[in-house]
Amino acid sequence: MGADRVFAYGAAAGLLGDLLLGDPRRGHPVAVFGRVAGAVERALWRDHRGWGALHTAVCAGGAVALGAVAQRIVRPSTAASVVLTGAATWAVVGGTSLAREARVIGSALEAGDVEAARARLPHLCGRDPQALDADGIARAVVESVAENTSDAVVGALVWGALGGVPGLVGFRAVNTLDAMVGHKSARYRRYGWASARLDDLAGWPGARLTAVLAAVAGDDRRGAVRAWRTDAAKHPSPNAGPVEASFAGALGVRLGGTLSYAGRVEHRPVLNQKGRAVEVADIRRAVRLSRRVGLLALGVTVAARLVAKGRTS
Repeated sequence: MGADRVFAYGAAAGLLGDLLLGDPRRGHPVAVFGRVAGAVERALWRDHRGWGALHTAVCAGGAVALGAVAQRIVRPSTAASVVLTGAATWAVVGGTSLAREARVIGSALEAGDVEAARARLPHLCGRDPQALDADGIARAVVESVAENTSDAVVGALVWGALGGVPGLVGFRAVNTLDAMVGHKSARYRRYGWASARLDDLAGWPGARLTAVLAAVAGDDRRGAVRAWRTDAAKHPSPNAGPVEASFAGALGVRLGGTLSYAGRVEHRPVLNQKGRAVEVADIRRAVRLSRRVGLLALGVTVAARLVAKGRTS
């Protein structure tokens, strides 16, 4: 069996495993990587871009190398290769956890328990929950669902299709490093620069595919395309912009505006100005759209591998 079919069967099995099992409560491989990356940071940290680049190279490069070694070891066995690809896919995607956290917050808001929703919001994103009312929390959840559909599902599948197991684990490593050190705080403005830039590069193809699939799978295809074309470039993130704009248009809502992160206020452009304000019910709609996008991404990446294999054979 060729590498194309190994990826097809393994990725499908991994997504099914995520759907049925979600993330493990303890010992998640991504959490283990985070602890290792934290230890490397404690040893290397200097307020300097060069040391941050070394941290990125050691952690991301180590993850890719480990994936390459594991893939090489199992290569003689088709069954073992499929199992490894499935396990790696299950470990790096997070669609079920994303949907679960969004639904928990949505259920709290539907029950009128804004405090419970505020308490749960940090499990999903870094916004300051105390600065948000019910509609503000709902908007934050929809934006996080959109962005994480790209980061936690589609981007991983794209890099799995391109690079097999090393691509899967490498993408998740880069994404995790960006979450750890890629933000613009006093400590990480220079040290996290390399991780943030590498995450922008790694996330570029997955973000565009997510935006395309959101337009295909959404309720308003023309609205999604229009919002993407007119508003994506206004977003400060080169990857979150297309994804959030396309989701906003597909759902017929407005995203963006004033945000608060741990007391730091940002005023971002509004995405899909013609849409209405986000309501609590839109959380479930965003989750359903995210699910459809993830399944379509599996089909697209598998088909791309099969077509590429057919052209080279």
